[in-house]
Amino acid sequence: MRRPMTPRGYAAMRKELMRLKGLRPEIANQIEVARGHGDLSENGDYDAAKERSGMVEAKIRDLEGKLAVADIIDPRRISDTTRVVFGLTVVIEDVESGDSRRLSIVGEDESDVDQGLVSVAAPLGRALIGKEVGDIARVNAPGGAKEFEVIEILVDYREEEAVEVD
Repeated sequence: MRRPMTPRGYAAMRKELMRLKGLRPEIANQIEVARGHGDLSENGDYDAAKERSGMVEAKIRDLEGKLAVADIIDPRRISDTTRVVFGLTVVIEDVESGDSRRLSIVGEDESDVDQGLVSVAAPLGRALIGKEVGDIARVNAPGGAKEFEVIEILVDYREEEAVEVD
């Protein structure tokens, strides 16, 4: 199954993958040094290094799997901005409080609400998909139902998203 992802999310995931792969020689060295301390059955340094190695390898496999099924959607290539779709940015206003927020609809693995990045799979993301300016998105939140009016839909392309994807 393909996983939608923005170019920025894909680049960040690849960067993390390369960082983790770069740790392999260091971890291998730690394991080798710990082996030199003698009896492995009571060697805490060896156990810690092996555990770290296992965690790093699991994360590498996870990232490789996610990147392999990434469906990269570049917001610059979205021609119809009359409806909220994956990759676009939307300005919404809380109908009750009047507070407004700017949110980008992104993939599950790149969601960061503090940065204004909302997962397409999150309740708010799902509620916004397909809406037009002036539409109301209703979200069942833990504190009760919330309503948000779509104020503006735009391609909010940031320079840091300008990455080459292979």
